[in-house]
Amino acid sequence: MTKADVIAEISSKTGIDKKDVSETLENFFQVVKDNLANQENIYVRGFGSFINKKRAKKIARNISKNTSITIDEHYVPSFKPAKVFIEQVKSSTDPAKA
Repeated sequence: MTKADVIAEISSKTGIDKKDVSETLENFFQVVKDNLANQENIYVRGFGSFINKKRAKKIARNISKNTSITIDEHYVPSFKPAKVFIEQVKSSTDPAKA
């Protein structure tokens, strides 16, 4: 399912114009990106959490030059689904197997 599919489905279920749904969705994504960039996590009860995960400093290998490089400590964005969300996905049937 693409972003356009999500916009179309939300629009059809709510009766809100696709343009307005698209603008709202884009604003939501921007809020998530801005907050994670500012080291602020976002918690949505019943859905999940958008969090920054800390990656430790490590030594890596550049195999093409056969050298070692140091990758500094950094953060990566991550999504952790809520238990309710996980259970809903686990209990759903797989359409490919049906």
